[in-house]
Amino acid sequence: MNEDILKLQPERLWFYFAEILKIPRPSKKEDKIIKYLLDFGKKNNLETIQDEIGNVLIRKPAVKGMENIKSVVLQSHIDMVCEKNNDVDHDFNNDPIDTWIDNGWVKAKGTTLGADDGIGIAAQLAILEADNIKHGPIECLFTIDEETGLTGAFGLKPGFLKSNILLNLDSEDDGELFIGCAGGKDTVIKIKYNNEEVPKNYIAYKITVSGLVGGHSGDDIHKGMANANKILNRILWYSSVKYDLRLSKFDGGNLRNAIAREAYAVICLPPEKEDYFINYLEEFSKVAKSEYKITEPDLKISYKKIENPDFLINKQTQYNLLNSIYACPHGVITWSAEIPNFVETSTNLASVKTLDKEIIITTSQRSSVETAKDDIGNMVASVFNLAGAKVEHTDGYPGWTPNPNSQIVEITRNSYQKLFNEEPKVLAIHAGLECGLIGDVYPEMDMISYGPTIKGAHSPDERLEIDTVKKFWDLTLDVLKKIPEE
Repeated sequence: MNEDILKLQPERLWFYFAEILKIPRPSKKEDKIIKYLLDFGKKNNLETIQDEIGNVLIRKPAVKGMENIKSVVLQSHIDMVCEKNNDVDHDFNNDPIDTWIDNGWVKAKGTTLGADDGIGIAAQLAILEADNIKHGPIECLFTIDEETGLTGAFGLKPGFLKSNILLNLDSEDDGELFIGCAGGKDTVIKIKYNNEEVPKNYIAYKITVSGLVGGHSGDDIHKGMANANKILNRILWYSSVKYDLRLSKFDGGNLRNAIAREAYAVICLPPEKEDYFINYLEEFSKVAKSEYKITEPDLKISYKKIENPDFLINKQTQYNLLNSIYACPHGVITWSAEIPNFVETSTNLASVKTLDKEIIITTSQRSSVETAKDDIGNMVASVFNLAGAKVEHTDGYPGWTPNPNSQIVEITRNSYQKLFNEEPKVLAIHAGLECGLIGDVYPEMDMISYGPTIKGAHSPDERLEIDTVKKFWDLTLDVLKKIPEE
């Protein structure tokens, strides 16, 4: 229950995190959390502004004696990724997130937790409310729709912020300070199809790939997780050749920035091929579990006989689709030659959705090199161009170039080392952060990103390490104390 969180320290940070868990906040549906923030600012007599795109800014003056300290922006995003296991009954538009504490971690019950970036929001609110924290002038920026479009960061206008220092509270590894990030773009594919009748003697099955870990398509892309779309397509491709399988529906993955955890297909085949097909599924299940025995211990391939569907996808489109998905790259494309163990370029085969007369495939590309980001997007496009598909690229978002002379990085690094007697790692991150877009609008902004440890972000395995939240809080307060004068 969320009440267990209220026993944790720091008390007010966890209080606000528990409050946030009660408020539905899917991407593009943030009205309820926006109202909460506006009411909070009014209740605490703080200057509170909402810009035309929907971002909320709350300003708090300096405490006595620190009026000459440089102003600082604390920034987080207010939306959350909404993913759940198929057997969980949860309405993200209306239901609160139900949590429990397990061996030092806060977890949600079968859904994403929303610690990304709910814990950042909670820290901001606790600081805004407090009367015993030393700090200069503070601006707390709460941006909308980070997870699906970076809409809030894209919509920022010059002059909205007064500060030249920004603490982005949206990173997920204690002991790591981030000073740069990858840029990204989406490549969306649309394949039209015609309906064909199901032959009268054919039988139908539903094939499901489930139990995968999933994860963030930036932070976790290098960890060897399986992609449910790829595994399912492997089954369909082989079976279409060997067992005359015909496809009616392919549905896998959901979010552009998450590695697909589950996928299913509705298929038909001649009855005389049924036993061979079942034997193949049983054998392939063993093969897949063996291939992914380390990274996907709960991988499951299941099947059940069902009533025949109303139609089949026409044979040529099926051929083009399955071959294209098989050939479509997924995962790490290039490792950085400059930064050890850092992914430079990657691509994610995020989702495949069968709609009425059209199949939509969503992929996302990331790179810290702008030209490489475009190149991998074109590589994905070229595969589907061969299938006669319609391919569209989004405009994407820029990366954040590290500043080796950053004052706030030096302050934060020194604070971390002093507080915890440990040297933090100063890194770039393969995930996208809003810092790149903010830096485009405010080129003089000195920025850093950090946060507590969150594992399994963008999946129902998302969990927040309790001990690192206290460190995150202590670090933020110490940094605020050490901001220099104007």
